[in-house]
Amino acid sequence: MKSVNLSRRRFIAQTSLGALALASAPSWLQAMEGMNKLPPNKASANFHPNVEIDLTCQPSTAAILPGQATRVLRYTAKLVKGPANSVSEIPGSYLGPILRFETGQKIRINLLNLLDEPSITHWHGLHVPAEMDGSPMYAIDKGQRFVYEFEMRNRASMNIYHPHPHGITGRQVYQGLAGAIIVNDEEERRLELPSGEHEIPLVIQDRQFDDQNQLQYAGHMHDRMMGFYGDQILVNGKPNTTLNLASRAYRFRVLNGSTARIYKLAWDDNSPVTVIGTDGGLLEAPINKPYVMLAPGERIDVWADFSGRKVGSQLVMRSLAFSGALPMMGMMGMGGRRGGHGMGMGMHGGMHNRVQQDDTQMGSDYPIFTIKINRQVSDSPSLPKQLSTIKHYSLSDVSNPKQALPIAISESPMAMLLNGRPYAENDLQAFERVPLNSIQLIEIFHSNSGHGMGGMMAIAHPIHLHGQYFQILSRQQTKPSDAYNSVKDGFIEGGWKDTVLVMPGEEVKIIKPFQDFKGLFMYHCHNLEHEDMGMMREFSVE
Repeated sequence: MKSVNLSRRRFIAQTSLGALALASAPSWLQAMEGMNKLPPNKASANFHPNVEIDLTCQPSTAAILPGQATRVLRYTAKLVKGPANSVSEIPGSYLGPILRFETGQKIRINLLNLLDEPSITHWHGLHVPAEMDGSPMYAIDKGQRFVYEFEMRNRASMNIYHPHPHGITGRQVYQGLAGAIIVNDEEERRLELPSGEHEIPLVIQDRQFDDQNQLQYAGHMHDRMMGFYGDQILVNGKPNTTLNLASRAYRFRVLNGSTARIYKLAWDDNSPVTVIGTDGGLLEAPINKPYVMLAPGERIDVWADFSGRKVGSQLVMRSLAFSGALPMMGMMGMGGRRGGHGMGMGMHGGMHNRVQQDDTQMGSDYPIFTIKINRQVSDSPSLPKQLSTIKHYSLSDVSNPKQALPIAISESPMAMLLNGRPYAENDLQAFERVPLNSIQLIEIFHSNSGHGMGGMMAIAHPIHLHGQYFQILSRQQTKPSDAYNSVKDGFIEGGWKDTVLVMPGEEVKIIKPFQDFKGLFMYHCHNLEHEDMGMMREFSVE
């Protein structure tokens, strides 16, 4: 790798060990240690919103499984001003309402925290000023309000809102605080893609419940190191999901809302998955994939055409078997269960997702949801051949073609780090200072410093960068393997991204603009257990 100089790599490896003690401290201690809270932002008299929403995060209960209700945390929203479709609930779900905006709108969101602990909301994927991004330094206590004001600069896309308080993000998301943001624009509208009841958001999550139907979450260091994996698959907050649909085309807006689980999505009849968009909106043209890898925080826009299928027929979206995302030593620790290619014991029949834990172990084969065709229709839209126009960046566009900014992943039995250091306030390294209105080449790689582990702890990490979307320039696998071959055909290139899955031994180059706004913007692993351990840093745009 010639684009990241060796002295920078040596520095990252050496500082990894020095940060070990802090990174291995309990997450709540890291969250509180030396963190200054900034005063909550208040409404500006000079900002005149087209849309205003009161958003509240609070404890609640939900009927998820038969029997006793489950204690959850929930976002609720009230539309103060703006189009009626700006806020819409997902029927029967404890997940946050869908917020729908238009490019160019001026938006005010009044966040009220009614939790018994600090929280702040991050707009994952949105290009907003640093002080509106939901950084941990802006976390507010119970009873406090934070007012967000920003203009929607994103193109048509599906984004996310979720908490971002340091050290407890994973638990708050796991307990229910997450929702989708859908942005629309004129370019997309001209395509007349399926809309209304034919545009279906699908939030995929894994959860674990005790015998009283209460959520169980990472209780051991192993759960944090490997990531926490529930034994039930929920879609839009419900198990055993079946969608009763017509024999026509639909638009599925799919989000991986799990804290750690990676999915290998495929149809059970081997028909291709037709992808029309990624994190940052529409691709230039549809692509057909045998399967799609979807890591936490990633989204795909799927054209699902059931034309010609008979009433009563079924189709199952599954997560297929794959390997290489977790080290064998980590898989052996998951309740004594072996990893790799899993056991799909009788999973095609009955679609019952509360199954033995082996069946939903990450990397095994299990169902996500079922499509049942319950009515025949004759009219259906056609898949457009051209979807959008994207300006593709090349090395000639970047400010640093020979000196990529590094994002070095290092792992050890007690610490997951980026660039050799855990998240800390006012702890910028020289290369984490980025000129405003520049376009930067960034290289994400496994440093293998790993406290002398020599890569034995190597794990797949979804790396998320706040601020503007980026483009993937290249992927290089330093040690091709059967494990990597089980996932490599599921990556989607050519579109806009804000989260990228980096497999063990993989080096990924991306090109990212840092435009319009100065300030601190996070970059971190979107395995939320890793993020809460401190696998998070900041770029200062100056």
